[in-house]
Amino acid sequence: MPSASEPRLSFEAPILEMEARLSDMETQYAKNRSAGDTTKIAEQIRRLRRELAALKREIYSQLDPWQIVQVSRHAGRPQTRDYIDLIFEQFIELHGNRALGDDKAIVTRLAHLDEHKMMFIGHQKGKNLAERTACHFGCAHPEGYRKALVKMRLAAKFGLPIISFIDTPGAYPGITAEERGQAAVIAGNLMAMSQIPSPIVCVVIGEGGSGGALGIGIGDRLAMLEFTYYSVISPEGCASILWKGSEHAPKAAASLKMTSRDLLRFGIIDEVIPEPLGGAHRDHREAAANIKSFLIHALRQLKDLPIDELLQRRYEKYRKIGVYREEASDAERNGQVEPV
Repeated sequence: MPSASEPRLSFEAPILEMEARLSDMETQYAKNRSAGDTTKIAEQIRRLRRELAALKREIYSQLDPWQIVQVSRHAGRPQTRDYIDLIFEQFIELHGNRALGDDKAIVTRLAHLDEHKMMFIGHQKGKNLAERTACHFGCAHPEGYRKALVKMRLAAKFGLPIISFIDTPGAYPGITAEERGQAAVIAGNLMAMSQIPSPIVCVVIGEGGSGGALGIGIGDRLAMLEFTYYSVISPEGCASILWKGSEHAPKAAASLKMTSRDLLRFGIIDEVIPEPLGGAHRDHREAAANIKSFLIHALRQLKDLPIDELLQRRYEKYRKIGVYREEASDAERNGQVEPV
């Protein structure tokens, strides 16, 4: 349950009201437990818990794309460092990019995942204002993407699989990042990751915005948590360009087709990882357990593939994304029908 200090989502109002009633009832049960019979209260609590679960299931099964974006940004949602603590063992953090500095928006670590030794890379947004400022709110500079690529090449050198967690509204948009070659660095990462001779598994755990997400998002398996988005641009950015105002973000979110259900249908991602009832912000441990199960299964599928076959499959995976036509039909050329 979200804490009182966290922002509340408007569509969660009925859930929060019922959770407050349940909390009061459980407090009353605890007080009366030693004083006498609490059978009636216990039955009311059980009934209210069933009603609460049904209400969460109903509301979260009908979220529109903009509401999904809001859930993906929830302040109580587990971030990369939370998942590191809950999923991995014996981790050692690595820093720097051998050029300029250490971007805190990108976390890189050597770690163990059950029997697998692996390299971990992920975006980090930060929990409070100081952390968010230090992490640029999850928006990495060029040195962050260089740092990620250096660590991926290190993993390939020692035959380690790579796991990438994506959670960013986009790459850092400031002039300093542009001066240091932001676009070229991300493009270089895309090319390099397509050819890294190690298994790569990517998971969108929150926001997956623009080139900032793609910069560590090329892999052999790509999954999304249920209430996340993955898009060429944020809804606000799209609305500002097409409708000249960020207030049209809900319309843009619906038009972009960027939710996990949409992208699974289009063949962009390989799997949707279910979230706990009511979203990952309500149960960090269950969300982490679901991700861990996916990662172990994916690594076991990939680890024994010959490198040549692994790279060929990765190439084919991205070549078949999208729908295109090489030439127009006779009717289209003659102006008899509109081009598809």
